[in-house]
Order: sequence, then C-alpha cells, then structure tokens
Amino acid sequence: MIEKGSENMQIALTKKLADAMGVDCPSVHKVVDPLFSWTANWTKVWDNRRAEDMLVLVNNATRFTVAIYQVKRKDLKNVAEMMRTAILNTLLYMNLNPELVGEYLRLAGEVEFTQNRNRQTAAWVTKAGLDCAFYVGREYNSIAKMFSDTVGVPANYRIVNYTGNTSEGFYPYKAMISALSELTGKQAYKYRAFELMVTLDLDVYKAVRRIIVPADIEFACLHKVLQSVFDWKNCHLYDFAIFDGNNHIPVARLVPFEEDLEYDEGAILMEGHILSEFFPEHKHMLYTYDMGDNWEHEIQLVRVIEGHDKESPYLLEASGQTPPEDVGGVGGFVNFREIIQNPNHPEYGEMKEWAKYWTIDLSDWKTRPKVIHY
Repeated sequence: MIEKGSENMQIALTKKLADAMGVDCPSVHKVVDPLFSWTANWTKVWDNRRAEDMLVLVNNATRFTVAIYQVKRKDLKNVAEMMRTAILNTLLYMNLNPELVGEYLRLAGEVEFTQNRNRQTAAWVTKAGLDCAFYVGREYNSIAKMFSDTVGVPANYRIVNYTGNTSEGFYPYKAMISALSELTGKQAYKYRAFELMVTLDLDVYKAVRRIIVPADIEFACLHKVLQSVFDWKNCHLYDFAIFDGNNHIPVARLVPFEEDLEYDEGAILMEGHILSEFFPEHKHMLYTYDMGDNWEHEIQLVRVIEGHDKESPYLLEASGQTPPEDVGGVGGFVNFREIIQNPNHPEYGEMKEWAKYWTIDLSDWKTRPKVIHY
C-alpha cells in the first residue's frame, strides 16, 4: 500500500468554465499526484442550443471521464461539491468497492480550482465531451429536463491513446481501477450480485443467456443488458413482471415511461427501482420486449453471490440465436426459420434479403463469456 499524505483534489478549469463560474483561478502553484488532478470543461450537447449544459471532467493520470448533465449557468454556484459527488457516484455506478472509492476521496481532500494551461489535457477533456454528448444525445434525445452525474460512464469503456499500435491504447476505466487499487491497497470490486438464467422460448428451440448482474442494478440498466446479450435493437416497448411461485398473476409490473401508466394504473414506474427489491424474495420474472411480437424472456434467480469481486454485468453462457426484429412473434419466427433453411422455397430470396445479416446459429464471439458494456 502506498502511503499518502493529505492532498488537494486539484481541478484545472478551462477559461470558458472559469469565466462562467466567475472565478479568477491561479495557475498551478504546486504539483500534486496526477491521480488527484482533473481537468474540467463546460460544453453543450446540442449544437442548436445557445447555452452550455454539460460539465465534463477528465482525470489527468488515467483519462477517466466524469460528466454531469444538465448543468446550466445558475447551477454552477456549488460546482465543487457537485464535481466531487459526481466522481463518487460515477465510480460507485461502475460497481467499484465503496471502501476503495471512499479512501481515494479521503486522500484527495478538498477541491482546489486552478487555471488549465495544459494543451494535452484540454484536448482530452474536449474529446471526452464529444463522446459524452454522443451518448446523451442518443439516450436522452426526447427528455427536455433532467439531471444525471453518471453520463460519463460509457466514455470510459472506449479505448484511448490508440494510434494503430495496440500496445499504446488503453481503457480509462481499467487504468483508473488499477491506479486506485495500487493507491489504497484495497480490492477493486466488492458487492452483492445475482446469477440469472434468462430463457426465450421459441418453440423450435430456446435461446438461453446466463448472466451475472449487480444485485442493485436498476431495471432500466437490466433492460440494456438483456438487449445486449440477446442482440435486440432497443426499438420497441418493454416491461418487467414479477411473479410469486406458480401464480400467473404478477405481484408487480414495472414500466419505463409515465405514458405506460395510462394503460395500467397498477403498474410501477421503474425509474429508481432496483432488482434487489424483488430478488431473492421472488425468484421469477418476465421481461417482455416488443408488445407486438411479444418476446417473453423468463428470468430465474440461480444464486446470490455475496461479496462478488469481479466486474459485471457479465455473460457466462449463451446458446440459441435470437430471432430478427419484427419477424412476427414466435409463430412468425417458426415460419421464417422454415423458409430461410430451404433455398428451394419460393419465398427464400425475399426472406433472405429481408433478414440481411441474420444467421441461423450464434457466432462464436456471441457465445464467449465477456463483460457487458451497455
């Protein structure tokens, strides 16, 4: 374990951010460990908007990204605490050991603002802002007002410093985890997790995915995980229904949008709800995707893993190809499959053109165990 004295968390502000905050930042007057040093910028997600609305921070040692959206000018009054909290929440959102995160923030000390004069870190934070803006634009395009301090997470799963030589590139989240583990001497991951068996019954066979997810995963995130492992395109409505024993009437139904409540007043808006509210008390739920084709994925709790020490969500096992989108449900898929396996069928050419790159069997890559980044 590396012994550290008390440091300050030094955050170098771009001129645009410093001007917006109305502060006159000094140039760096002391050198701190780069792990406690960040560069921050204020940028905008939408080119057609006049005002900036997103804060972006990049760690100077690891290029780890933290981003906060929406942040308007009036929100910059307590920006130091906002940034510190965002760093905490982003690390915890990625399931890092709370003891490790807490120790890092304790060692980092209070936030100290300085003026950024480093062109390289300025370029890093600009690039991170573009990556975060792309994610926000894709995920929150129809939401006029919101606040999230974890929108920087996906940027950390993108390789950086890559110039064609694979030995040069690295993933910011891996660099950050390694640095924090070395700094604190604590294990990177330590959390409760669930192993789930997810089955999509297609009559002619079953598509099965066995996964590990954090027990406290939000249902909106679980939806993204299931979309990823089943290779769906996330272009239809969905819900989760929790069942008790052999009872066919759900004890709870969770929906993603307020509009869904108009059709089922007893449903629960899933925002903020996590899987451990229902598992392991209940051990069975249905994830239904595409209310037209009605793809019902049966989710069973296989085991509870206390003190899980590895990264997740994680795909353990996959078998059975997922149908193409909009094929017409199980019945439509059975008919499609019969045609696509018979080159002499009169509809084969038309169906092959419609299905494009869909294949009968899962590719080797899709069956391999892997971490799921969504």
